[in-house]
Amino acid sequence: MAISSLFDRAYDILLSTRVRERAEKSILVVAIFGFLVHLLLIVLADFGVFTLGADSQLLSNPIAATYTPFSFIIIYEVYMLVYYLPRSITTYISKQYEIITLIIIRRLFKDLGNLEITSNWFDIRGDLQFTYDLIAALVLFFLLYLFVLQGKRAFPEGHEVGPQSVNLARFIKFKKGLAVLLIPILFGLAAYTFLTWSLGTMIPTSGATLPFKNINNIFFDQFFTILIVVDVILLLFSFFLTKRFHKVIRNSGFIVSTILIRLSFSAEGLVSVVLIVSSVLFGLLILSIHNLYEGKPEVFDTDGGVA
Repeated sequence: MAISSLFDRAYDILLSTRVRERAEKSILVVAIFGFLVHLLLIVLADFGVFTLGADSQLLSNPIAATYTPFSFIIIYEVYMLVYYLPRSITTYISKQYEIITLIIIRRLFKDLGNLEITSNWFDIRGDLQFTYDLIAALVLFFLLYLFVLQGKRAFPEGHEVGPQSVNLARFIKFKKGLAVLLIPILFGLAAYTFLTWSLGTMIPTSGATLPFKNINNIFFDQFFTILIVVDVILLLFSFFLTKRFHKVIRNSGFIVSTILIRLSFSAEGLVSVVLIVSSVLFGLLILSIHNLYEGKPEVFDTDGGVA
């Protein structure tokens, strides 16, 4: 009971509605400040005050300064993902999709200032990647819209839990404890990767290098690896609460979707984009089919379990 009470207090400190509102305001201030600092660094680099090595493209054009506020916005989305974990599985998954979509948008801003406007557009690797990302952003935006609609269909306004409230309360309590553990893990990982990358960039001889193929992968490849573990834990725990086939398949499908996103960080070019779009499309189809099962409770709801 003492441990449970400790987790409840930690949850109120880290993930209450009041804390979320404060975090939202704080991250906006930090994002604006980061944007101004990035612009200042671009000006200083333009005057030759200093240069960065492999990542000097981040200081080559004022448009690249939008990369910094987007990075802070994505970090806030990471917090929101954990915030919604105890509240709704579908909203939690939709936050994963929002994060990967924002990562692509951020990559567009980074690459926008380095485009080569020539007649050989499709022969230039960077320009071709920009085209892939541009199309992927639109497709993901639309798929996310459909996914959220399907999520609302699964849990419409006024949805009542009914006789499963005891089991549901246990599951929510478990997810709250998991969310509390995730907060220090994820933000500790974010701080470590950012500091390590910064040292490796500014002081190449420091030995503080990270094995990332590009800056867009920093933190997020490990982040989605952690999410895979979390999804598997949720799936295993749900076996104690429900035996309904469509619930198990839905939760399993979400794990596959997260794995596809994680694999995209190990790929490049069109393959990476296809993996990302496929992951969201797969999650959407899984949820849509699940909702078809939910629409026939007299046929498929046989054990009285809870998702």
